[in-house]
Amino acid sequence: MPSNASVIVRAELSAGPEVLSHVMTAITMAGGEVDGMDTVRSTRETITRDIVILGADEQATDAIVQSLRSVQGVTVHGVTNAIFRAHEGGMLTMRTRIPVRNRDDLSMAYTPGVARVCMAIHDNLDRAWDLTIKGNSVMVISDGSALVGQGDLGPLAALPVLEGLSLFMREKAAVDAFPLPIDLDDPAAIADTVIKIASVFGGIHVADISAPNCFEITRILREALDIPVVHGDAEGTAAALLAGTLNGLAVAGKNIAESRICVAGSGPGAMAYRRFAEKAGAAEVRGAESQEAMRDLVKGADVYVGVSYPGSLSREDVAGMNADPVVLALGMPNPELDPSDADGVAVFATGRPDMPNQINSTLAFPGMWRGLLDVRATEASDDALMAAACAIANVVVEEGALSADYVVPSVFNKRLVPAVAEAVAEASRRSGTARISASA
Repeated sequence: MPSNASVIVRAELSAGPEVLSHVMTAITMAGGEVDGMDTVRSTRETITRDIVILGADEQATDAIVQSLRSVQGVTVHGVTNAIFRAHEGGMLTMRTRIPVRNRDDLSMAYTPGVARVCMAIHDNLDRAWDLTIKGNSVMVISDGSALVGQGDLGPLAALPVLEGLSLFMREKAAVDAFPLPIDLDDPAAIADTVIKIASVFGGIHVADISAPNCFEITRILREALDIPVVHGDAEGTAAALLAGTLNGLAVAGKNIAESRICVAGSGPGAMAYRRFAEKAGAAEVRGAESQEAMRDLVKGADVYVGVSYPGSLSREDVAGMNADPVVLALGMPNPELDPSDADGVAVFATGRPDMPNQINSTLAFPGMWRGLLDVRATEASDDALMAAACAIANVVVEEGALSADYVVPSVFNKRLVPAVAEAVAEASRRSGTARISASA
């Protein structure tokens, strides 16, 4: 059952094993499952427990809680959604790297010793990469205008998303990412704000900004800054999709140089993928921005890539594709093609975690940022981003596990981030966008 349908119930139970037994029975009979239980406090008369309960959906968990309230000897004191519990107080905090235990430590970390470090940076600005947090930091920006699955909720509501992205970078790639929701509407003003505060960062990650503003903001930032600007919804998604394409075609016994690709959608991910697929040497890349065009353009295609909306691809559309097609359908919350209509498809991938071949930007951007920061790249070149896609695909190939149900690795694969980082770093060196060499 999905974790977002779980709740934590704080309940006071009369002492005695029979009451707990009644509680477990009530939860099970109501269609729930106990995922964990902690004792909060205990007296001779009662035991207060936090019970983690999984339900099929929010309505189901409400019914389960109601059934608990009816159990004799049970008093429900509170119900907390597990997701809200995880986000309480935010998901990020700041930690110091060195201790300050005495006067000597303080004099090195701050005055008077810090003055020598300030002068060193003043005399050579490149020393900031070594002597401050700059060399490992990424700013994650959004105006909250295109939050995944929610639309325009504004900058403050985007903060949990930006915290999540930052958390993932820290956990998977040891990157210090900082969330920055921006309360502005004009793309030029947003870009100007970022430029003015960019000196502390080694890169900018653009997330969940609606088109066309996202393209304009990214363009301005790339022209103005000498650090990488990665549009996660575009390049991150495109790299993951290209990896799925390369391995999906291999499963189907085809290669990209002889394959026709139909891309449905006009958003950042679709547009970036079309660019990547062309650079990868696809025989033909067809862009379908409308449903009517897609029906025609998907005919005779070897690969369908959907970054559009659920249910837009039919069984009849698939039948008109070339034999053993690859379908990468990232529509959310449900894919463009219903799984029940995927008969005859060589490889079927979606953006969902409960199905094989989950494809999304998290496969790419933690490793991308690790590699870009490791060489202090001046930009995220297409060569580096293409290298990330190939590295994602190669993780599966090198494991010898490539199959119809395994064309991209899990985001938790321990080989993924190091492989992508190494490929991105090397490609940055080759393209001349790395500040430091392999021997540095």
